[in-house]
Amino acid sequence: MSLFALPQIMNLMSCVILSLIVLGAVLLLSLPWFCKLLVVLGFFMAWMGSWKKVLIVLHTIKRDLILLAIIMRLKFSMHRNLRNRSTIPALFAQTVKMHPDKAALIYEATGEVWTFRELQERCHAVAHWALAQGWTEGDVVALYMENQPLVVALWLGLAMIGVEAAFINHNLRQESLLHCISMCRAEAMVFGTEMTKAVSEVTRFLQPGMVLFSIGEVEEEEDEEEKLCSSKVQSLNGLLTRSPTHPPQYKLKKGFNDRLFYIYTSGTTGMPKAAIIIHSRYFRIATSIFHAFGVCRDDIVYTCLPLYHSAGAIMGVGQCLLFGVTVVIKRKFSARRFWDDCVKYKCTVIQYIGEICRYLLAQPIGPSEAHHRVRVAIGNGLRPSVWEEFVQRFRIQRIGEFYGATECNCSLINIDGKVGSCGFISCIVPSFYPIRLVRVKQDHKELLRDSQGLCIPCLPGEPGMLVGYINDTDPLRRFDGYADQDSTNQKIAHNIFKMGDSAYISGDVLVMDEYGYIYFKDRIGDTFRWRGENVSTTEVEGVLSRLMGHTDVAVYGVSVPGVEGKAGMAAIAYAGEHFDLNAFWIAVQKALPSYARPVFLRLLSSVDTTGTFKISKMRLQREGYKPQDTSEKICFLNSRAGCYEAVTDELYNAIKEGKVSL
Repeated sequence: MSLFALPQIMNLMSCVILSLIVLGAVLLLSLPWFCKLLVVLGFFMAWMGSWKKVLIVLHTIKRDLILLAIIMRLKFSMHRNLRNRSTIPALFAQTVKMHPDKAALIYEATGEVWTFRELQERCHAVAHWALAQGWTEGDVVALYMENQPLVVALWLGLAMIGVEAAFINHNLRQESLLHCISMCRAEAMVFGTEMTKAVSEVTRFLQPGMVLFSIGEVEEEEDEEEKLCSSKVQSLNGLLTRSPTHPPQYKLKKGFNDRLFYIYTSGTTGMPKAAIIIHSRYFRIATSIFHAFGVCRDDIVYTCLPLYHSAGAIMGVGQCLLFGVTVVIKRKFSARRFWDDCVKYKCTVIQYIGEICRYLLAQPIGPSEAHHRVRVAIGNGLRPSVWEEFVQRFRIQRIGEFYGATECNCSLINIDGKVGSCGFISCIVPSFYPIRLVRVKQDHKELLRDSQGLCIPCLPGEPGMLVGYINDTDPLRRFDGYADQDSTNQKIAHNIFKMGDSAYISGDVLVMDEYGYIYFKDRIGDTFRWRGENVSTTEVEGVLSRLMGHTDVAVYGVSVPGVEGKAGMAAIAYAGEHFDLNAFWIAVQKALPSYARPVFLRLLSSVDTTGTFKISKMRLQREGYKPQDTSEKICFLNSRAGCYEAVTDELYNAIKEGKVSL
């Protein structure tokens, strides 16, 4: 029988009703309290099948009921918004009416404060400007700029008339940048003037008719390529200043389940993919965070995470747009200034990724860390060893750890502070939120099946892949996929729990304990996480191979003791006598974002390949960055010196002992 079948839910409801009847009968009989207890425990024993299961239920029932209440509340509000054809701009308009003069966004770099009314007026200006361009619902405009409040005004203003923004990672350059622009089929691109040089490198390769707009102060010194680019670019500063700030006379045709914008994700292979974010998904993510982690409307959220990611754009800014929470936007993360900012702006909620917590712990003890008002930290990737030290040193009352990808339908939340856990599956009503861990083959790239062709659920303590049941009629179970249909199909598997069903395949291996708590274990495929970013090895291999004249390159992640994530390592087949490390480093800096640049290099005569000429990385990953054959050379990126240097036994031991900064 399917885990998601209606009959099972009805059976469960019957058990609950029967429990109430038995309990009522016991109370009416006025038996001594211990007799009542024996009856109730006896009933639970019969229902669960063993005392151990009874104890697990008693241990987790409070947690599970809280989650049940959160999901029911979320489902109710989502169905109401679906019926009303609500959109994020419409919901934001309701927020503005509640407190128009309250601070909505604060920009740390300048100290500028936008009230909700001012944010709405700037959105209206963007909407009028977009209408003047002749754009219609479904058109796409790429946004390529660093963190600032204007990013919010741009995508929200475009959404008011149904135009979809595509958030492009401002670290991307050249091929990756061009790919992202073409993937979303953008009509135009708005970029910050700080990105002029990067845009100038790709201008001549853009599709004909692409309109470019720049926003921000123009730098006085520009090279010839930048000047040529500037001559083809319209300044958005004046256009928005002259644009009306009253609501546009436009009736939006889109509804709650229509597209809002695109967020790019590395995925498991290849170039970044444009994940589709619909209005209901934005609402679901932001609302879940608000209710699950005790965020209040009077809170002040500090986000130093990029606004091209779902963490910053949805989980952070979403608290502002939907619930009237003030959000402080940091242009760029600074470990040294983090707690000073929190004290200055009286922040009560912070956002993190695992790396941020480690960076903060590495800072010397300062006075501001003892005087902040932060009570909740929300994020993902907080390691167990860092978790407790972070909570104790910085006096954080609540950690809101979660698991989820921008596009996934199987998010997890840790609502009770279980150290190291990224969430849980209910032991009492597992089918209410239908996600599972299923067995995978040893290489973690293929699902294991039973004799009937169905997936095999994992037992407690057994690593498995996380999957989420897909139901397009349920707003919590939808999978909207990517702009590219082939990429969408690759993330869907069939015949998971019953023949004919479909599920989203996360590509991540996790493990669950007997109480239903889930712990992240590893990522599957050609992706590893470094500096808070997913790095696609296929993408980096393509760039490096091109730089090296199309030689064989294998890119993979290697573990470094005491460091979160995996450091990038590139094995390069190089037959020459001299490898110019300085020239290579200069080229890598220009072609790859900082987090994707290899920390280690391995120069060797040839790279292992399979019978079908696919590069094999298993041996390379196993040997890591330890010096091996004298005919090979292993190098380490000395970030302080800004160059690659040979890894000696002495340097290897220093890295292993944590004496060298990565």
